[in-house]
Amino acid sequence: MAGALLLPLLEEKLLQPTAIRAVVASEVSAQRLSAHHGLEVSTNPSQAWRSPVVLLAVKPQQLEAVAAHAPAGPGADGSEGGADPGRTTARPLLLSVLAGVRLARLQALFPGWACVRAVPNTPALVRAGLTALAWGDGVSTGQRQWVSHLFSRVGEVWELPEPQLDAFLALTSSGPAFVALVAEGLADGAVAAGLPRSLAQHLASRTLAGTAALLSEQELHPGQLKDMVASPAGTTIAGLRQLEQAGVRSALIEAVVAAAERSRSFG
Repeated sequence: MAGALLLPLLEEKLLQPTAIRAVVASEVSAQRLSAHHGLEVSTNPSQAWRSPVVLLAVKPQQLEAVAAHAPAGPGADGSEGGADPGRTTARPLLLSVLAGVRLARLQALFPGWACVRAVPNTPALVRAGLTALAWGDGVSTGQRQWVSHLFSRVGEVWELPEPQLDAFLALTSSGPAFVALVAEGLADGAVAAGLPRSLAQHLASRTLAGTAALLSEQELHPGQLKDMVASPAGTTIAGLRQLEQAGVRSALIEAVVAAAERSRSFG
C-alpha cells in the first residue's frame, strides 16, 4: 500500500526520492527499491523515525514490534505541536494505513506523535484512489491540510468519523479484489461462450470501467442502469436470473460485511 501511494507521486515528481527514507524487512526488498526508484532504503527499523512524517504500512500483527523502535515525540510531555510537517517544532506526524488499528492504540504506542488513520486503496496506483482520513489528537490544521493534499494527488479524499473507517475499508480497499473476481468470472464466461482469452479479459475490464463511469457521471442508481439494460424476455434478464439464483448479490453483501468485521477485529 505504501508503494501504491508513493510511486505515483514519484513518477509525477511531486515527491523527490531524496525526500523519502524507506525501511523494509528484507535486504532483497531494500536492494530492489533502491535500484528501481533511487530511494534511500534500510532494513534497520530505527532509521524510520528520523523523519518528521512517517508512513506506517506494516501488518497489524507487527505493530508492537515496530513501536518498540519508535522514540517518543516532542509532544509526549503534554506540550502541543501544531506546526506544519518538516518544521523541527512540529509534533511529528504518523500516518497509519494499518487495517483496523484504532487511533487510541496508535497514540498509546507512539506518545508525542500526531497520529492519522488513513484508509487508501490500490487504484491510487493509477490516481483513481479513494482515501478516508480520521484525525488523532494533536494534529494541527496545517498538518491536516498537508495530509489531505498528499492523498488528493492519487484520488478522492474523505474525512470520516473513525467508526466508519471499517466499512469504508471493506468497500473500497477490499472491494477491488471483489471486483477483480467479478471481472475474472465475466471473462471466463466469455471464453466459455467462444471468445479468445485475451479478448475476453480486455472486454471484461472495459465493460466494468465503462459501467463505473456511466454510474458516476450520470449519477445513476445501480438499479436504474440494470433496468435500462434488461429488456423484456431478453438476454440480460436471462443472465440476471442466473445471478439471483446463485445468490451473487447476497454474496457481495456478505463479503463487504465480513471484511468490515475482520477490520474491526484488529482493533
